[in-house]
Amino acid sequence: MPLLSFLLYVFVTSFTPGPNNIMAMLFANKFGLKKTIRFCSGVGAGFFVIMLLSSYFNLLLENFIPKIQFVMTILGAAYMLYLAVKIIMSKDSGKDNDEGKNNSFLTGMLLQFINPKGILYGITAISTFILPYHHSNFSLILYSLFLAFVGFMSTFCWSVFGSVFQKFLSKYRSQFNIIMALLLVYSAVSILVDI
Repeated sequence: MPLLSFLLYVFVTSFTPGPNNIMAMLFANKFGLKKTIRFCSGVGAGFFVIMLLSSYFNLLLENFIPKIQFVMTILGAAYMLYLAVKIIMSKDSGKDNDEGKNNSFLTGMLLQFINPKGILYGITAISTFILPYHHSNFSLILYSLFLAFVGFMSTFCWSVFGSVFQKFLSKYRSQFNIIMALLLVYSAVSILVDI
């Protein structure tokens, strides 16, 4: 497994702005860190379920259609490049949308089932980095736990550094986006070189 590419992909995708991180940051600003931990725990639990479903869905596809691994790797790399372009081209809207009124474990967990970034992240990470090298139930559960833990940590970090991150992103948003996008491009290219 290209470990560096895997870790870069996991870091960039988990820690860049998305529904989980933005909501965690807003909840921490509004309700405080202690009350936001419930939401972050829900995100981690929901993410674990999504990662398990992604693992077994990808494994099922790979078992029934062995040639799909190449296609899934290409699609995963293409998705990473797409994310890189979206990150570079994203603009700061300048306003906070606090659509979520319920700062709870259940809200964080259920958000994962309607979060396209999280679902695509799971399918891409599992099919591109894990299934080509690991197939045992133990390893799939272990990687799902790892990815869920990183998901929890990213929302927790956005909660802890909510106001600091908000100021930093507004001041250095374009530089931050370029660095994150370049890391995603590196990850995509390195997995394409390995096929």
